[in-house]
Amino acid sequence: MNIETALKEAMAVEGAIGVALVDYDSGMSLGALGGGPELDLDVAAAGNTEVVRAKVRTLESLAIDDAIEDVLITLNRQYHLIRILGRGHGRLFLYLALNRERANLALARHHLRRIEAELSV
Repeated sequence: MNIETALKEAMAVEGAIGVALVDYDSGMSLGALGGGPELDLDVAAAGNTEVVRAKVRTLESLAIDDAIEDVLITLNRQYHLIRILGRGHGRLFLYLALNRERANLALARHHLRRIEAELSV
């Protein structure tokens, strides 16, 4: 699955507001769909890069030999799900913003795992 297809698949998740594939070394988005006035995906990509970097540094400081699967940020009206892509994908994460009233968080996580498994970058 290429980046464009992966982003379209993520936007098909019920309640999806926007999605981006982000390089957390640079903070640059490799692609994005959705967003709009309620969500600036460029700002979100850059900000969530800092979240991922901070969590990676924390694990290193604690000498925890494990990998981050995902990070969930829960807002009053939205979920922000950050899926760190595993080995073979470089230092990338999928960022998916969801409308909390319409989304099923467990199903969204399942979809992102499947997209990760099929993604070829």
